[in-house]
Amino acid sequence: MITRPNIPNADDFYQALIAAHEGLSETQSAELNARLVLLLANQIGDQRVLTRCIEAARACAPAA
Repeated sequence: MITRPNIPNADDFYQALIAAHEGLSETQSAELNARLVLLLANQIGDQRVLTRCIEAARACAPAA
């Protein structure tokens, strides 16, 4: 799992991501995020890496 910054022009990517959510309801935005996660997971294609990413993301989540 790569944890160091690895996206060229990360600010441009972030702006495109934010723009994709403009005008969407909260539900539509969540659905877009879900579709994006699945597409990116398919691009990675490595179950071990994906599981480690899930664990790392969950570890950063605030306690309920």
